[in-house]
Amino acid sequence: MPPPESSWSNRPASGSPPRSLSAVPDSPAEPPPPEKLLQLVAVGRQDAFERLYDSFGPRVFGLAKRIVRDPSQAEEVAQEVFLDIWRRASRFDSSRGSATSWIMTLTHARSVDRVRSAQAASDRDTKVAQSSTERDVDSVVEAVESAFERTAVRRCLKTLTELQRESVTLAYYSGYTYREVAELLTVPLPTIKTRLRDGLIRLRDCLGVAS
Repeated sequence: MPPPESSWSNRPASGSPPRSLSAVPDSPAEPPPPEKLLQLVAVGRQDAFERLYDSFGPRVFGLAKRIVRDPSQAEEVAQEVFLDIWRRASRFDSSRGSATSWIMTLTHARSVDRVRSAQAASDRDTKVAQSSTERDVDSVVEAVESAFERTAVRRCLKTLTELQRESVTLAYYSGYTYREVAELLTVPLPTIKTRLRDGLIRLRDCLGVAS
């Protein structure tokens, strides 16, 4: 747990945390109980806050570390807890429990919040990574399927007659119209249409495409 800063200014009216800690005065023989210290913190007593910090700092840090695991994260949680104590000391009600219980409950809640926040961030990263992986897998699957389709088409084209294959290749792989195919092959248009029709039927049956 990092030590507090060297000096405190007066507590701002806005309720923001004091800017720095002053040197801790010599402890009296009988230090006030934490319940009394919290009451004093509630009215802006910086010396009371310092005593709470010294008394509970190690315990707050220890509990936070057990929950969040990471020491640097635990230090941040501990600082947040003492900030809560400074701002919310007036909410402490001794009739509902001890000061120790109140402070350690704050610590537990802050620590759990930090763990949940870290887990949520990790889950988001994992979801993004999985989504990216799924897109990559989909792309690979599509590429493989396309390759299989091209292979199947080439195989099935070999089952056509030479005339059918020639007409289908010109019309569907070279982009010629039926009339242009007829002109290129110097064959009547009705004949080209018949070759294409018969060739496509044979291709459909070979590829297993339902009519």
